[in-house]
Amino acid sequence: MENVSGLQLILGLVIGVGVLVWLILATKVHVFLALILSAALTGLIAGLDPAQIATTIANGFGSTLGGIGAVIGFGVMMGKLLEVSGAAERMALSFLRLFGKGREDWAMASTGYVVSIPIFCDSGFVILSPLAKALARRTGRSVVALGVALAAGLVVTHHAVPPTPGPLAVAGLFGVDLGLMILYGALLSIPPLVAVVFYARRLAKQVTPDDLVAAGQTAAESGSDEVAAAREERELPSATAAFAPIVLPVILIFANTLVTALKPAGAWVGYVTFLGNPIVAVGLGLLVAIYGLMRETPREKVVGWMEQGISSAGIILLVTGGGGALGAVLRASGIGDYLAGQIAATALPAVLLPFAVASIVRLVQGSGTVAMITAASITAPVLAGTGANMALAAVAATQGAMVFSYFNDSYFWVVNRLLGITQVKKQVQTWSVPSTLAWAASLVVLLVVSLFA
Repeated sequence: MENVSGLQLILGLVIGVGVLVWLILATKVHVFLALILSAALTGLIAGLDPAQIATTIANGFGSTLGGIGAVIGFGVMMGKLLEVSGAAERMALSFLRLFGKGREDWAMASTGYVVSIPIFCDSGFVILSPLAKALARRTGRSVVALGVALAAGLVVTHHAVPPTPGPLAVAGLFGVDLGLMILYGALLSIPPLVAVVFYARRLAKQVTPDDLVAAGQTAAESGSDEVAAAREERELPSATAAFAPIVLPVILIFANTLVTALKPAGAWVGYVTFLGNPIVAVGLGLLVAIYGLMRETPREKVVGWMEQGISSAGIILLVTGGGGALGAVLRASGIGDYLAGQIAATALPAVLLPFAVASIVRLVQGSGTVAMITAASITAPVLAGTGANMALAAVAATQGAMVFSYFNDSYFWVVNRLLGITQVKKQVQTWSVPSTLAWAASLVVLLVVSLFA
């Protein structure tokens, strides 16, 4: 390794990432295998010993999942229980009462903002879009405005706030304290959400009821929908039971973060640290979901639902481990240290690198989760030696992956189809533009915050 030049290191990275993108886009190779192959090729070109490459890949895969694998598993199981129990609908109704009449779009946006922390945004929109439609019929508000506000709330926290698997994986790859990741992600998700809600209000004038197919926004149906909504509300869990599985682990993790930062004395510190460990905290949240939302549900159903949830996390776990393997190779080869020195010598904000990489990967292959994990895998080893705020860089990787949701993104189809929008131009206006607006607002906020953080 002593005789490896900077040019050879850069060449290894460029060819490795180029092959990674090509494998994902143009072949039948799964993204997990593509990450492993890219890691091996990068290491070979960068001058690592072949035996060392294999060991580095295995160690990188294992160490990455060792810290967050269980948290991802608990998180997706909890999300499934919140989905099937009606907790998501109860949260929506709670926000509607909190904001009051005339602020339904803010209520739907806030609902999505909270619900998508443990629930995938696609599932959250499927669950809550009927409520947005019924609300539009009863209030006369545009179903498109309410739907886009809901979709935006779901996507901003889905992209930035653990224990959603994507940002959770990114936090692990960057080595960021989970409490800090939650705090940064939650706060920095607010400005893009606000921007999209205001856009949604203007969009209501551009996408009219005539543009919708089977959107169900006729006055004749409103009476029966109100009765159905009332009947369903009586069957929903209480607001306390609905919010508790999310609020409890967040409080415990934050307490652990504060104790770690302030270093107080006392025997109680050990208990706070234990309870605030992400595995313990999210596991307790799952227990609260099981016994707070599923008391009268047969054991077989509850276990079956949790197993459905964990099955959806399998691919994410593999991709996260593959990203960890690539990152380990970048560190072991010296590519990360070399690029860190080059970047540190420039005046460019460090957050631009993960944000840009995530944006490019998202545009070419569509998956936000894959984009943010790939960006974190490539840039975390690079930024580790620059003195950059790693929590801010991690959020940059997640938010860069929001750019221009289009045909290759499943959420694009979920939002447009459930709102009844079929014209391509209107589909772009309804979700591609808002997702890009959220991306642009995130970039501005990240650059401003990076001046002080």
